[in-house]
Amino acid sequence: METSAVPGAITQLLAILRARPELQTEVLILDGPPTIDVSREDFIAVGWTPESDQAAELAQNFNAAGARTRDEDFGINGWIDVWSGGDDVSAVRARVFELFGVIEAAVRASGSSPEAPTLNGAVLWAHLTHGVLRQPFTDQGARAALAFTVTCHARI
Repeated sequence: METSAVPGAITQLLAILRARPELQTEVLILDGPPTIDVSREDFIAVGWTPESDQAAELAQNFNAAGARTRDEDFGINGWIDVWSGGDDVSAVRARVFELFGVIEAAVRASGSSPEAPTLNGAVLWAHLTHGVLRQPFTDQGARAALAFTVTCHARI
């Protein structure tokens, strides 16, 4: 018996993002926190933000009388980080929102990807629900970063 849909949902979100043609070059897709130097690369981390080590937050409740199934609602945290090496904040901000749009499109249903909103069947539905933009200027140039949440509903 499954105790949570969270692990499978994270795995499927990673698979969906890694399959996107727009993300297959010049963007690292990470499972959790960076384990390599990413100070000069664009990356998307699923299940991690630098503000917190919280990968996901979940809540469960019985679906109906009899306690045979449970509903689970959870949010998967993520981070998009873009670096330019220059001083053009506008360019890195535009790029971070371009990648945010790719994530949004990746979890929407389409003719070629009808199972995307279910994360390939891992959940009943998933959608992008939250984002927080950061625009630090570092000794390595302009950066833009966006913390995001993919909210899901599952039956276990």
